[in-house]
Amino acid sequence: MAASVISADRLLLFGATGDLARRMLLPSLCALDADGLLPESLQIIGTARSEMSDQDFRNMAREALETFLPDQRRGGMAHFLNKLSYQALDASTLEGFDALAEKVGPSARDDGEGGLAIFLSTAPSLFGPTIAGLQHAGLTGDHVRIGLEKPLGTDLESSCAINDAVAEAFSEDRIFRIDHYLGKETVQNLLALRFANILFEPIWNSNYIEHVQITVAETVGLESRVAYYDDSGAMRDMVQNHMLQLLALVAMEPPTSFDATAVRDEKVKVLRALRKVEANETVTGQYRAGAIGGEAVPGYDEELGKDSTTETFVAIKAHVDNWRWKGVPFYLRTGKRLPERVTEILVQFRCVPHSIFESMGAGMQPNKLLIGIQPEENITLSFMAKVPGLGTDGVKLREVPLEITMPDAFVGQHRRIAYERLLLDLIGGDQTLFVRRDEVEAQWQWVDAIRAVWEEAGTKPKTYTSGTWGPSSAIALTERDGVTWHD
Repeated sequence: MAASVISADRLLLFGATGDLARRMLLPSLCALDADGLLPESLQIIGTARSEMSDQDFRNMAREALETFLPDQRRGGMAHFLNKLSYQALDASTLEGFDALAEKVGPSARDDGEGGLAIFLSTAPSLFGPTIAGLQHAGLTGDHVRIGLEKPLGTDLESSCAINDAVAEAFSEDRIFRIDHYLGKETVQNLLALRFANILFEPIWNSNYIEHVQITVAETVGLESRVAYYDDSGAMRDMVQNHMLQLLALVAMEPPTSFDATAVRDEKVKVLRALRKVEANETVTGQYRAGAIGGEAVPGYDEELGKDSTTETFVAIKAHVDNWRWKGVPFYLRTGKRLPERVTEILVQFRCVPHSIFESMGAGMQPNKLLIGIQPEENITLSFMAKVPGLGTDGVKLREVPLEITMPDAFVGQHRRIAYERLLLDLIGGDQTLFVRRDEVEAQWQWVDAIRAVWEEAGTKPKTYTSGTWGPSSAIALTERDGVTWHD
């Protein structure tokens, strides 16, 4: 039987001196504390291999906050820093876990009154030893929940192995698999847009929607992720998690309520309905030297220092084979060293069945809904309107955008880091925005099938120049259907 949810009064951060902690986790927690959203009693214990005192860790955290958190969000920083403490630990061995448990305190034990939330941001190879160490130290009781940062495997088999290891110590209702895209305001707003407005849901189906495009474009190259990325590639790094989660939110049926079980039940139905992708429905690419923002950048092979068949670009034509979406293509595109950093969803509606203005020479464009996720959060609906004027040559129509810029629509609201929402929900025990095991495995099953098609066909990435939108065959992927990518 699942334990009742208890808000955590301890948060244990593994990998507390790493890049993710410095850039995202500590700034997010400080901002939440400044807004009065963290429990007053919450204590935050950091752990990593580095030897340092509590004060050393606080000093490191202060430097991170001053670097990565805007000035206006640092209110009460001293109050937050006083919540921090540190315990050095080599997670690869059992030695040290008892000392970590002492540092965490009795609230994590079965006889404690509070709860413990654990955020695990370590290499996947350490997941097993870390879980074993937590079990050894009594840090896996009913009032303990664990958040897992990706990557969760490299295929279905390795993902199942990781999930099995975690399940040895934690029941599914206490496992919080993190996809930070689900913490973004506009991603959550997609649910509000669909299910809080009668305008959209009646037409959110194949009768009215012609196709959907999902683009996740990056301008950066390998940066500090050389070893990880060459073993991963764009398919595993972006498509398997972020893009399939976005697709599931666009395509899911209305859940019965906004709770973890109902929302995730509907997402997994979409993922299981994804049709197997054929060889001619995918394009892979790898960037070469070019220019981004007017500055010369090296090619992938130059950054890596060797030849590689790892893809840095993927385009896919996907289908959701169910009643709602039969015949509607979902075009997915992601890549590195593309012209701009953007994540967006384009929903293109069908043309009106009959134009009464055609005899007057008025051109028509289908309505489009553009949902911008990053770098700007906005929603734009394009519709047709008459061009003002009293000419005698008939009615002229023009596409007009109706734009809602989310920061402008909600004046006085902070632009939050995606991890703020996820950390708050991990501490509070709400799983709605976290990924369930059956979702992860459905995603891997689909992705593994595509990679098997590539292997069977001997598919190798086509080269593309940095600063362009990928190989020319990615354009052909949509244009043979009469569709143009939204650039």
